Amino acid sequence: MDLIDDPQPGENAPEFTVTEISGAVKRVIEGEFGRVRVRGEVGRVFVARSGHLYFDLKDDRNVLAAVSWKGQVSGLATKPEEGMEVIATGRLTTFGSQSKYQLNVEDIRPAGVGALMAMLEKRKKALAAEGLFDEARKKPIPYLPEVIGVVTSPSGAVIRDILHRLRERFPRRVLVWPVAVQGERCAAEVAAAIAGFNALTPGGSLPRPDLLIVARGGGSIEDLWGFNEEIVARAAAASAIPLISAVGHETDTTLIDYVSDRRAPTPTAAAEMAVPVRADLAAWLSQAGARASGALVRGLGQRRQRLGDLTRALPRAEGLTASARQRLDFAETRLDRGLEAAVARKRHALAEVSGAVRPATLAGRLRDKARHLGACETRLAPALRRAVADRGRALAQLGLRLRPETARRDMAEAARKLADLDRRLVRAAATRRETAAERLRSTARMLTSLGYESTLRRGYAVVWDGDRLVPRADAVGTAVTLEIQFADGRVTVATGGTPPKPRARPPGGGEQGSLF
Repeated sequence: MDLIDDPQPGENAPEFTVTEISGAVKRVIEGEFGRVRVRGEVGRVFVARSGHLYFDLKDDRNVLAAVSWKGQVSGLATKPEEGMEVIATGRLTTFGSQSKYQLNVEDIRPAGVGALMAMLEKRKKALAAEGLFDEARKKPIPYLPEVIGVVTSPSGAVIRDILHRLRERFPRRVLVWPVAVQGERCAAEVAAAIAGFNALTPGGSLPRPDLLIVARGGGSIEDLWGFNEEIVARAAAASAIPLISAVGHETDTTLIDYVSDRRAPTPTAAAEMAVPVRADLAAWLSQAGARASGALVRGLGQRRQRLGDLTRALPRAEGLTASARQRLDFAETRLDRGLEAAVARKRHALAEVSGAVRPATLAGRLRDKARHLGACETRLAPALRRAVADRGRALAQLGLRLRPETARRDMAEAARKLADLDRRLVRAAATRRETAAERLRSTARMLTSLGYESTLRRGYAVVWDGDRLVPRADAVGTAVTLEIQFADGRVTVATGGTPPKPRARPPGGGEQGSLF
C-alpha cells in the first residue's frame, strides 16, 4: 500500500487575481460604510483639467483622500480651501489602480461658525491686498437719483420697507431685480443682478439706474453667507453705478459692506441715504429763495447809494475840459505862423538844389554811361564765341566715348557672362536633382529594411485578431479565429477557444467563505 504525503499548509488554498482582491475590498468598504459624514481640515486642493476636484481631509494623525467629480463640483455649497475645517458628506469607495480608498464628496459645509469666520477673514485680507476696500475708489452717492435699482427678494419685508420709506421721503422710480437672499443660489444671483443693472444702456427702453441698493434682512452668519462670497464682492467692486449695501442689521457685517460705496445699517436706512426728504427740500428751497430775493434787494440799494456818492464826488464837465480848450486855442494861434515859416524853408532848399542841376552836367553823365555800354558790347561777342567753342570741344569728347564698337564690345562681354551663368545654373539644378534622388533611394532602402514585410520574407509570420495585432500568446483571449500573415498572403486558422471553465472547488466540497 503506497503512502500519500500530506500537502504543505496553504498549498490547497485557492488563488485570486489582483482584480478579484480589489473588487472584494471595494464591495466590503462600500457595503460597510455607504454614505458617511466626515469632519476634518482641508489640506492640499487640486483641480484637474477635466474639472474633477481632488483634496485631502486630515486631522492631527491621519489623512483621507477626497474627490468630487466634475458634475458634483458645481453643486457644492462651499468650495474647499486649504486650512478650512469642514464637514464633508459622501460615499466611501476605493481606487484599485493605486490600492487606496477615498471619499467621493457630494456636499461640503463649514464646521461651525469659527470655520466660517476664519474663511471670511482670509477672503477679507486677500481682497484688501488687491485694494478693493480703498476709500479712493469709492464713488459718491447721487443727491437725487432718477432711477433706483434694488437687488433683493421680491416677497420679503425688505422691499416693502424700502418702497414705503422712498414714498414718504421723495418718490422715485424703482427697478427691482428679484434674487435669492440666502442659500446656494444667493451669491450667483446677486452678482448677476449687479452686473445686469450695469449692463443696461443709458436712455434705453429700460432705464439704467443711477443708484443700486443691495438689501436683505437680518439673520445668522449662515443665512448671510451668500453676501460673503468672493463673486459678490468682486461684482460690487466692479459696479460703475454707485452702490449702497444694506445687508442684515446694524451689528451684522458682510464682505459686500467693505467694497460697496456706502454701507447702511438697515434697508430702511439705505432708502434714507438714497433720497432727501421732499418737504424739507421744499422748505429749504423756499428759505433759499427768500434769502436770495432779500440779498438782491439789499445789493441793489447799496449799489444805488454808492453810485450817488460817486456822482457827487465827480467834478463838473466844464471844469474837466477847460484846460484842454485853452491849449487848443493857443495852438490855433501858432498854426498860421508855423505854416508860413515851413513853406519859406522848403522854398529856400529847393532853390539851392535846382542851382546844382544843369543840362550840361546831365549830358556829360549820359555820355559816360554810353561809353561804358559800348565797352561791354565789344567784350560780349568774344565771350559768347569762347563759350560756344568750349561746349563744342566737350561734345566732341563725349562723341569719342560713345562709339558703336565700344557698345558692341560691352554687349558681347555681357552675353558671354550670361551664357556662363546659364551653364552653371543647369549644372547646379542637375546636381541638386541627383542629390534628392539619391536621398529618396536611401530612404526607400531604409524603409524596406525596417518594415516588417522584410522580416516576413525571412520566414517569420504576424498574427492578427481582426484589425488588432496579437503580440503574445496570453493576448489571444477568447478569439475563435485568427489570421496569420506570411510573406505571400494570409491564412485564417481556428483557435478552438471556449468560454473559461468554472474554477474547481477545494477539497471538502465546501464553498469558499468571505475573505473578511
